Amino acid sequence: MIKIKIMGKLSQLEPKEVWKYFEEICAVPRPSKKEEKIIEYIKQFGIKHNLATKVDKIGNVLIQKPATKGWEDRATIILQSHMDMVCEKNSDVKFDFEKDAIQPYIDGEWVKAKGTTLGADDGIGMAAQLALLASKTIEHGDIECLFTVDEETGLTGAFALEPGFMKGKILLNLDSEDEGEIFIGCAGGIDTVAILEYAPKSIPSKSKAFALKVSGLKGGHSGDEIDKGLGNSNKIATRFMMQASKLTDVRIASFDGGNLRNAIPREATVIFVAPKGDSIPLKNLCEKFYTEIKNELKSTEPNVLVEITSADMPKHVINRKAQEKLLNALHGVWHGVVEMSRDIPGLVETSTNLASVKFIGKNRIEITTSQRSSVESQKQAIAQTVASVFELADAGIEHSSGYPGWQPNTKSPILEISVKAYKDLFGKKPLVRAIHAGLECGLFLKKYPDLDMISFGPTLRDVHSPDERIHIGSTQKFWDFLIEVIQKAPLKK
Repeated sequence: MIKIKIMGKLSQLEPKEVWKYFEEICAVPRPSKKEEKIIEYIKQFGIKHNLATKVDKIGNVLIQKPATKGWEDRATIILQSHMDMVCEKNSDVKFDFEKDAIQPYIDGEWVKAKGTTLGADDGIGMAAQLALLASKTIEHGDIECLFTVDEETGLTGAFALEPGFMKGKILLNLDSEDEGEIFIGCAGGIDTVAILEYAPKSIPSKSKAFALKVSGLKGGHSGDEIDKGLGNSNKIATRFMMQASKLTDVRIASFDGGNLRNAIPREATVIFVAPKGDSIPLKNLCEKFYTEIKNELKSTEPNVLVEITSADMPKHVINRKAQEKLLNALHGVWHGVVEMSRDIPGLVETSTNLASVKFIGKNRIEITTSQRSSVESQKQAIAQTVASVFELADAGIEHSSGYPGWQPNTKSPILEISVKAYKDLFGKKPLVRAIHAGLECGLFLKKYPDLDMISFGPTLRDVHSPDERIHIGSTQKFWDFLIEVIQKAPLKK
């Protein structure tokens, strides 16, 4: 039995039922690949409301709700969201994502979380599903609510979804982040991980230990926000260390930057040693470098901070050759937009994210990158381009299996219904477009090729970072639109 302590801070917001369930969801820990508690919460919900509930082998949950009286002739609609959330926090915040409840609060027109990601991606989609399943007044045809696991770190739930688990042929994905926009396509993705080995070496005599810290960056979604000109902490730290290595004999002990493959890294710390007599030149170099970075990023990253502080003496440093290979590879590998779409104005076609740099064990450095493209051949090409840079540094390369994109269908029947529903409600047409972020829809089509799908949601900003927030007013519009689309469902064939 899942025990939930609710503070009631969001109960004043509309729509009340959606915010009620969102607040409950915030109280349930749900890191990617560790969704046991949220799976149990969803199961208990289904049992409590006497709804048919089943869980597949991987942990995906499906709850079915029969049509209300008089609506039995409508086609079944599947509502889908993912259960896991990106777990990011500010470095000065103590928080255990496996045990602690997210602390949401209202800030003007937005709901945010205290020092951590909010999990509105995709907690708000789940909340809308639960509110509809619990409603005794909303009229609708047969409903299936699918809750998938591990969307954020591998789309494991979508990959493992078995044919026949759900029956409907219309799917509404509730995992988009711009109210007033309907998405009909998305990019595919692949991860490229480089492993660089090094030999630990003794600390040179007459050395002093330093910590280079890059912080204050916004971070964000490596798909949606890759074209926003945001700073990458790993790139900034590398640039400084390259300059410092030309100034004096710096020797790196560790490099810890970024965390998640699908988040633009916000913070990085490099522990290194240098001759004691070079403390002042290093600090002067850092001040000059910081001024340059602030000027470069003044319009997108006003809070960026680059500083050098004293550090505890490390046990060892990496060998010189490995250090040269590491810095050259990190400096040379591309981060950001690779190419814009030739077919859809304003759409990023291909990109790559230098996501994280970690020292693993006693002699390995793991560098995680993520590539996206709406063109499969370009996805493979940029993955190989990234791999080539690291191969020149003699690194071992591992590619993930990747996931497919979702090819837009401008003739989609549910798209036509939804555009009309939005115009009827709000007096204007929604924007219909594809998205550079990854959605599970492409994988669903592999298992259910007859699915007719769209994706939409309320307005979220700075997802995958502790600045994540959801716009309150857009949530009401999202809910109203969802109900309108469901009630305009076509007749069964």
